[in-house]
Amino acid sequence: MCVRLYDVIIIGGGVVGSAIARELARYRLSIAVMEKNPDIVCETSGRNSGVVHGGFAYDPGTLKAKLCVEGNQGMDALAKELGFRFLRCGKVLVGRTQEEYESLQRTMAQGAVNGATGLSLIGRDELRRICPEAVGEFAMYSSTSGVLDPFGYTVAIAENAAANGVRYHLCHQVTGLSRRDGLWHVQTTKGAYAARYVVNAAGLGCGVISDMLGITGYRVIGSKGDYIILDKHTGPLLPMPIYPVPSNTYMGIHVTNTTDGNVIVGPNAEMTEDFAYYGVPQRNIDYLAESASQIWPHIHKQDYIRNYSGILPKWVDENGVIQDFKIEMKPEIAPNAVNLVGIESPGLTAAVPIGRMVARMLRECEAFEENEAFNPVRRPIVRFAELTDEERADLIARNPDYGEIVCRCEQVTRAEILQAIHNPLGVQTVSGVKLRTRAMMGRCQGGYCQMRIAQMMEEELGLPPQALISSREGAYLFEGEMRKGGGCA
Repeated sequence: MCVRLYDVIIIGGGVVGSAIARELARYRLSIAVMEKNPDIVCETSGRNSGVVHGGFAYDPGTLKAKLCVEGNQGMDALAKELGFRFLRCGKVLVGRTQEEYESLQRTMAQGAVNGATGLSLIGRDELRRICPEAVGEFAMYSSTSGVLDPFGYTVAIAENAAANGVRYHLCHQVTGLSRRDGLWHVQTTKGAYAARYVVNAAGLGCGVISDMLGITGYRVIGSKGDYIILDKHTGPLLPMPIYPVPSNTYMGIHVTNTTDGNVIVGPNAEMTEDFAYYGVPQRNIDYLAESASQIWPHIHKQDYIRNYSGILPKWVDENGVIQDFKIEMKPEIAPNAVNLVGIESPGLTAAVPIGRMVARMLRECEAFEENEAFNPVRRPIVRFAELTDEERADLIARNPDYGEIVCRCEQVTRAEILQAIHNPLGVQTVSGVKLRTRAMMGRCQGGYCQMRIAQMMEEELGLPPQALISSREGAYLFEGEMRKGGGCA
């Protein structure tokens, strides 16, 4: 049997796995990413608040603290390099009681030890000035915190990795690992591969893959958080995220502005061992609204446009205490393997520093030759909705597809949809188009444009309607007999 050989196989194509792939692409290596889903943002990387954390909330000396601060400080340059949306808008943690004030003082002191910058305690007047609708008598203000588009961020890193030679194998769930003849043999649902090095960046599956490597004993549980998305007209009322005073293990239910003008409410935190269930019960929606209204009183049912949930993989000890990131090599057990366990929040902020750390660890095993052709720059899909009238006219003159609006709510054009359909990673899901363009993310949630996008996918990819999937394998857009004559129009 012919087995394809790579220098490095990375298991997991989320933001951390893709960041590792991009860092390793700086060297002359053949690299593959095995991703079990049809896209790279199906799980934790695409199901979060999109907050760039300041680094003050984590125990001093931990990898969470160190890598979060490093990721925060480099985010402006990274966003410019890769073309994703990032706003360094700041963040406030609001309080009312003396006990909460003292807690914020301790949080500030911890942040200083961690190297977090831009932290200050502000009174009611200053809080009203920078965040007029926040409810609190005082706050800790983190001026370096911000928000990013988690979909665009993850896609940007992955597309740049792919442009520099990394091969993404989607719908390739790893089912077995074995080591023989100096190689790691990687069995997947779509075939067998081999590599000199292997990296476990499997996110929610990190415990399973760690066991396959022979590094056993990690207990990984899920922390499920639910969210509500509010209509864009609420956006001007929230210039920055508002948080309550955090506990030792949980930042609390908060409200977050987004890079696109919506407001996100949540998350709560419920421990789970079911890593596939993303339902949001009505009681949780009601609880989110009630809790978050105590710090921002503008949450009304008529503004709800969607809800979603995400699950964080938390490594806990025998007493259930949440542990630090684990990024390790154990050559006596698993030679030439890097094992990542419990990469939860602030994994989004820390992803690129994690990638650098893993690359350094592998370079200690072998002096990789630099890839002089590596290009760190990636150009995003141009957003027609954000252009001036003159810029729009110029685009339409050069490409008439910019003159046809497909998604009315978000003003997404046919040209943008086509670029998303033919994305560099080979994603062929309706959700893949949505997350790359914001089509179907507006008030009507695809009521107008989804069928037109499905028809374009049929035409461009040569797919029958029965083959179109929403976001996951088996999640077919259509079921049963299709209307004769074809198409979705």
